[in-house]
Amino acid sequence: MDVRYLRTEPTMAFPRGRLLAVRGGRLYVLAPDGWDVIGGRAEHAHPVSRVEAEDWCEHEGWDLNLLDSVPIPEY
Repeated sequence: MDVRYLRTEPTMAFPRGRLLAVRGGRLYVLAPDGWDVIGGRAEHAHPVSRVEAEDWCEHEGWDLNLLDSVPIPEY
């Protein structure tokens, strides 16, 4: 199942935005304890490539393996 990555708009708390992922129609946000499912839509988030998501993780000091651990939704 493919994963699409997005980045939210920058804010004071998150100057480089937050990293989001969509898998199986579910939206997740990368949090300190891993991926958390969030409701709603990411209306103001911008699509980013896998390479851009990797760059974001490196800049923020996050483990790149997190990009491969986006949960598969259970319905």
